[in-house]
Amino acid sequence: MAHGNFVWNELVTHDVAKAKKFYADVMGWTYEAMPGAGGDTYWIVKMGDARVGGIFPAEGPQWASLPEGWLSYIAVDDVDARVKKALALGAKLMRPIFDVPNIGRIAILTEPGSAGIGWITPLPM
Repeated sequence: MAHGNFVWNELVTHDVAKAKKFYADVMGWTYEAMPGAGGDTYWIVKMGDARVGGIFPAEGPQWASLPEGWLSYIAVDDVDARVKKALALGAKLMRPIFDVPNIGRIAILTEPGSAGIGWITPLPM
């Protein structure tokens, strides 16, 4: 996962079951459950044995105004340093930077044009 490369895609959805069924029927995807940060279930999307993306459940009133859509993630060499630089250039954090065990350190932000993007400093494999 080299700095500057897109490394992950994640569907943010209000109806996980509907999304999982749609993509299973159309793409042949299967899913692996993983504990989510808020106590919910995050779904790893798989094509065969390969992990190809994720599904984030935006369920509950706190997510009601969040639009559904795909969010891409870019690998960065140092999330904290890159976010500091991005904020100085007009980006905004959508939530505080956080760590995902066995995955890496993640920032979700909007760039100055308001497009959402995720950045990750992956843990060594």
